[in-house]
Amino acid sequence: MADNKEGCGLNTDGIEVTVSCIFPNGDKYEGQCSRSASGELVRSGIGKHTSASGIVYMGDWHEDKMLGRGTLQFPSGARYEGEFKDNMYHGSGTYVFPDGSVYRGQFRHDRLEGEGTFTDAQGLSWTGDFHGEAALGLKLLHNLTKD
Repeated sequence: MADNKEGCGLNTDGIEVTVSCIFPNGDKYEGQCSRSASGELVRSGIGKHTSASGIVYMGDWHEDKMLGRGTLQFPSGARYEGEFKDNMYHGSGTYVFPDGSVYRGQFRHDRLEGEGTFTDAQGLSWTGDFHGEAALGLKLLHNLTKD
């Protein structure tokens, strides 16, 4: 991060370092940083990164990577909220598609992977074991109501 920042305002308060950076490509970062083993300033802690294309990540960082909990919002209206590992969706999370359909469940390396529930834009929900684009044995959930 240190080599790529154009305008960075540092505010140091004891051990914690808070920065506000504008990168040469137009990206912006506001949040906590620390020094890496090589002495570079890296995103670590809680921060908000806004790309020049309008993608916004707000959440946990570790050594310049999204790691922990956070929210990634896309200009299309798609949104992921959940766990990250090495800049990827990894763990438990919720992905909202631009059409309003929603997947809640497990992710692995940016893919739907494991137990989850998919609800389409019409409100029908399926539950089961997801493996990327494949989801064998899904069960349609019925919403039974008493009259």
